[in-house]
Amino acid sequence: MRTTGHITADSLMTLEAYAKWRKAHQAEMRALRQLRSVALTEHVWVQFESEATIRYQIQEMLRIEKVFEEEGIAQEIEAYLPLVPTGTHWKATLMLAYPDPQEREAALAQLIGVEDRVFVVVEGHARVDALADEDLDRENGTKTSAVHFVRFELTPAMRADVKAGAQVTLGCDHPYCTVQTAIAPETRASLAADLH
Repeated sequence: MRTTGHITADSLMTLEAYAKWRKAHQAEMRALRQLRSVALTEHVWVQFESEATIRYQIQEMLRIEKVFEEEGIAQEIEAYLPLVPTGTHWKATLMLAYPDPQEREAALAQLIGVEDRVFVVVEGHARVDALADEDLDRENGTKTSAVHFVRFELTPAMRADVKAGAQVTLGCDHPYCTVQTAIAPETRASLAADLH
């Protein structure tokens, strides 16, 4: 999938071209998404997005919904474009995945506010709290959403240290989800490529 630095209708593949490309590259894209996913717990994980992952998501949505008209393509781009990092931060999808419906209902009630308690720490620097759901609120008084969109804004010094190989920790300090995990070197290298 060709990345251009900006996703436009002209830079996307037609449905026919994407169908052919998808057959040859679907495993590669799954591997990229897995590389950029970090599990905080068995049920809480963060998918760090990139131009490639968002471009793939848009193409998938166009394929699934069989969208080929300009207006529909523009709507998909408008929906997903805010998730593409621009060089000074990481953007990610925070997912709360509970297969059992009753367990999910109870967990989403307990985890209200979890999106505001996720953070990253670049070795040698202060913690960076997630800026969550900047487009709209995704919770109510009784439960949170299973999907949130977060941004981690990094200082120039943090970005330089990440690119130089500094350790990065992802964590959460919500009362019902208190955890920290070191981001694996190969994932960190992929995330470093997003920064300038």
